[in-house]
Amino acid sequence: MPSDDASAPPSASASPPTVPPATGYRALLRNREFAGLYAGLTLTVAASTLSGFALGTLVNDRTRSPFLTAVSMYGATFATVLGALTLMSVADGKRPRRILVMLQCVSLAGVAAQAIPGLPLAARFGLLLVLGFFQSLGTGARMGLLAEVVPASAYALARSLMNITSGGTAVLGFAVGALLLRYLSPYEVFVVAAVLTGLGLVAVATTVREYSTRPADPGRPGARSGARPGPRSGPSSGLRRTWATNAELFSHPGRRALLLNLWVPNGLIVGCEALFISYDPEHAGVLLAAGSAGMLLGDLTVGRLLTADRRRRCAFALRLLLAVPYLLFAASPPTWVAAVAVFVASAGFAATLPLQEQLLALTPDPVRGQVQGVESAGRMTWQGIGAAIAGGIALYLGPGPTITALATLSVAVTVLSRPFVLRARSPQVTGPVGSERA
Repeated sequence: MPSDDASAPPSASASPPTVPPATGYRALLRNREFAGLYAGLTLTVAASTLSGFALGTLVNDRTRSPFLTAVSMYGATFATVLGALTLMSVADGKRPRRILVMLQCVSLAGVAAQAIPGLPLAARFGLLLVLGFFQSLGTGARMGLLAEVVPASAYALARSLMNITSGGTAVLGFAVGALLLRYLSPYEVFVVAAVLTGLGLVAVATTVREYSTRPADPGRPGARSGARPGPRSGPSSGLRRTWATNAELFSHPGRRALLLNLWVPNGLIVGCEALFISYDPEHAGVLLAAGSAGMLLGDLTVGRLLTADRRRRCAFALRLLLAVPYLLFAASPPTWVAAVAVFVASAGFAATLPLQEQLLALTPDPVRGQVQGVESAGRMTWQGIGAAIAGGIALYLGPGPTITALATLSVAVTVLSRPFVLRARSPQVTGPVGSERA
């Protein structure tokens, strides 16, 4: 997150913003391009959630395997890291809008293929991995475009709104999916998901202009210009550029500490949430709803009401808040106590925003799309890892003790890594990755 200025993420050297520097969610949504990105993200997340729930139900009906069911619902997140480690540099390519539209088309084809009734499970899992791979690239391109279509002073607010919507849509998607599966088959739910994916594609294609998120002039990083000089890069050069940028990204101890805190504690708590159905099947919906409400309240409060400095100072407390209330599950509390604990804990997910701002402050303009894509892909991958770990441990300890153990581990990671996060604060940079400028 910031150094000390949340209003300075993307590019101080960029040309004037496309919207007035007004603040507030309504002002953001009056920006046609942001509204298109926002609608596209919302529809994409809703489609992904519905298709994941439908696939999990289908796999459970066929195999009765809790592990395979969990992997089918979260397995796509494992493939996102492959995109981050291989071709994430496309997020900072010459035509990010075209790239995002193409990736949305791939997602539409993949979700539609899942609706084929006779498709073998092996093919369905293969599609799941392919969609996860391209989803990570799409996230990087979308975040790179976000930094172009909103002014720097509104970036934190825009990211907050997207975080709120993405998280809330995912949780609500599971609830709507459960309702739909009472009346529709999983294959029909896949059709609904494909329609939502198509609508998301239309929203982006009809509202967002083309940008070059890479500098046209090496002396003007972050400049919004047209064509980039030099030959077009092929797949091999894109792979080399991705690996080179990632190597520099992870070589910096401050960025490593920030990524660790963005990925691991969140992933472990998602593992706790993945056990709600096993912990209390009758009231799992109440627990999921409490988590959604708490997350929305946390993001609204932190993103809308707190200044950059207060966000930074609250980040550690929020990371602790994310896990500590889950320790109550060791005592097998009544449903209402568990729901309150989940509500309070989920407000701690808002720690993601100040950590993202601080990471962006340590990231040069030309690769911000790739770095944000890596961060998002790693966070999603750790959600899948957390769910898999939780499911595996719960086979031996039971859901309640497993939730407590994962929450304890999340607290330990947060506390032990705090000194490294504090040392990661630095002025925003404009040179190549790894070269801070005071």
